[in-house]
Amino acid sequence: MEKIIVAGAGLVGSLQALLLAKKGHKVDVYERRSDIRSNEFVGGRSINLALSTRGWKALEIAGIADEIRDISIPMYGRKIHAVNGDISFQSYGKDEEAIYSVSRGELNRQLLLKAASYPNVGFYFDERCVDVDINTNEAAFQNSITGEVSIVKAKQIYATDGAFSAVRGRLQRLDRFDFSQTYMTHGYKELIIPANADGTHKIDKNALHIWPRGQFMLIALANLDGSFTVTLFFPFEGPTSFESLNTNDKIRDFFKETFPDALPLMPTLIEDYHENPTSSLCIIRCNPWNYQDKILLMGDAAHAIVPFYGQGMNAGFEDCSEWWRLVEEYGQDWSTVFAEFTRIRKPNGDAIADLALKNYIEMRDLVGDEKFLLRKKIEKRIYEKHPHKWVPLYSMVTFSHTPYADALVIGKKQEAIMDRVMELENIAQIWDSEEVEQQIIAQL
Repeated sequence: MEKIIVAGAGLVGSLQALLLAKKGHKVDVYERRSDIRSNEFVGGRSINLALSTRGWKALEIAGIADEIRDISIPMYGRKIHAVNGDISFQSYGKDEEAIYSVSRGELNRQLLLKAASYPNVGFYFDERCVDVDINTNEAAFQNSITGEVSIVKAKQIYATDGAFSAVRGRLQRLDRFDFSQTYMTHGYKELIIPANADGTHKIDKNALHIWPRGQFMLIALANLDGSFTVTLFFPFEGPTSFESLNTNDKIRDFFKETFPDALPLMPTLIEDYHENPTSSLCIIRCNPWNYQDKILLMGDAAHAIVPFYGQGMNAGFEDCSEWWRLVEEYGQDWSTVFAEFTRIRKPNGDAIADLALKNYIEMRDLVGDEKFLLRKKIEKRIYEKHPHKWVPLYSMVTFSHTPYADALVIGKKQEAIMDRVMELENIAQIWDSEEVEQQIIAQL
């Protein structure tokens, strides 16, 4: 049995190893970090993530969905916190549709444990990929503890080693390999709302909380232990930025003025602000995602995106379920499987990158805007009355398997229709009328 290497044991890598094992392959997984199965998860990246329909499909295929549901918290909508303390609720979908807050570390641990239950899977931790020979398909890994370098030959290499993938770095030296890396001017810092003394949550755990403030925002997602992971998305530089909040008084005064209802919930704000890193947000695009039938890029190694649609993990998991579908269709014809994977997934990776950027503007600027809220009410009414003709963009992305690229195109058409509807005279008074409904349907 020829060996397959999975480079990277993060979320996508551990899931892909699990699917490869289910197909009967001999899989060796190499990871630069230490083994998190027996250690408490420690990391500077986001502590919890939003799991939705695309991700659940891949977990179902892997046979681990039930275990993950046990560690997930459903969020049925957004709770919008205004500066004056008013809180409004916007449901995400219909019929109890929800996205799920799940611990990145615990999800990763569960996937690793499940993959390790297969006798044909081996794990090698503290092993950093330092080079790949694309002619022989040999990968070089250096042990971070001993410094020893080992050369491993494989039939295939699945690169799931993140946005700064070493495997992709080798492919970038190939002729006609396209690559771009774009940083946002905004970064993020993680803070915390601790649990009440009895372990309960201080605010509604079944909603994603947003404090939209125009050019920046604060969000909070619930954890199982009663706490909330709070993330401040904020400019790096400028008059109101990470750079400008450089004293304890400035930090405290800023939160008191800008997030007045959040501040009392965050007793360790100052300590957390100083101790937790300020992290950057990067978009990676590349093409192709495969090298012959030897190397396949998946997850952030192929398409790192910003987190504002909650689709980074879900898109990576969809890579895995689409790989599974292609193998079911083409079997061991790896040249076709790999080429089709690039052809199908690349446009969708680009589309969700664009959608995520667009959603940042919606979350920080528009969710508290009256015209925007009216627009969403109209869309929801049309969706409820004509679900086969109109599905809102958010629902297409989050609660369906509509390809991201198709959702982007449909979303642009819907946006143009709604732009015209919102220009109707007295739209605030006639929004739920037969006239408005028929005008929308006529334009579809």
